[in-house]
Amino acid sequence: MDVLTDALTAMRSGQTRSARTEVRAPWGLRFGAIGGTAFHVLLRGRCWLLPPSGEPVEMAVGEVTLVRHGNSVALADDPATPLQDFRPAGWRPGQTIGRVDVEGSGERSLLLCGAYQLGRTRPHPLLAELPDLLLLRADETPGLAATVTLLGAELEHAQPGQDGVVPALVDALLLLILRGWIERSARADPARTDTAGTDTARTITALGWPGALTDPAISSALTDLHDDPGRAWTVAELGDRAGLSRSAFAQRFTALVGEPPLTYLTWWRMTIAGRMLRESDAPLSTVAQRVGYASEFAFAKAFKREFGIAPGRYRREVAEAA
Repeated sequence: MDVLTDALTAMRSGQTRSARTEVRAPWGLRFGAIGGTAFHVLLRGRCWLLPPSGEPVEMAVGEVTLVRHGNSVALADDPATPLQDFRPAGWRPGQTIGRVDVEGSGERSLLLCGAYQLGRTRPHPLLAELPDLLLLRADETPGLAATVTLLGAELEHAQPGQDGVVPALVDALLLLILRGWIERSARADPARTDTAGTDTARTITALGWPGALTDPAISSALTDLHDDPGRAWTVAELGDRAGLSRSAFAQRFTALVGEPPLTYLTWWRMTIAGRMLRESDAPLSTVAQRVGYASEFAFAKAFKREFGIAPGRYRREVAEAA
């Protein structure tokens, strides 16, 4: 599994919900703060995004908004239109697509609004670098444009299989939004030459995680760590596989990822372990081996250092809270 998909999979904490939102001017919708990461896609018509601070932004058809912390925002046909609360029609058990209709005599607009449930207790550092409010044009990345077009076609009218197709497209949408953000960040940051180490000067096109995932050497190393987290990796081995000396690789990795290679590996191992403890009944010895620890004692010590409690107690507390 690639690093971006792996990171999101580890953070999923619940089912994504969305609402087909059909409105006619004049209309204005207020979205209260939520616990997830909210998104809004303009599929037809026109729309203004009204952030909690700053000037209103006119959205174009195909544009996508991602609200990282689920903060309150508003959407309207015009910044001056009075707002009403966004309230999807009553959800049926297991339902993932709701519906909101606002009647009016003016221009029709069609949106898809929803939220991704991503755990916040242990967020992946990649998502920590996202802006609080991200607005992307669909044409910034081909896959995003195609997905938005498919969503528009699926939601225009009720169709057989819609309840299966739309949730799959919505899940793919988050990955494509993040891909678009990564690509935009890589394009926007001025290239700089990194002359650390004695091998060869290389160019870093973007700092932070967008840079890490678009840098051939570091993205390759991250893939290795995610593909085989239980392996006894060394910095020298990772550097050699990336075509860099040990010191040059360590400096480059730390500059882009924000922490040394083996520190990130430990964090990722414990993230995997926490998820296994929450979602499976695998023995502690199995969890320990999966994340590279030969003994339960060594694993429990590392886990407690990261989470503050022993793995067995962590599992019990999660089960009791469910």
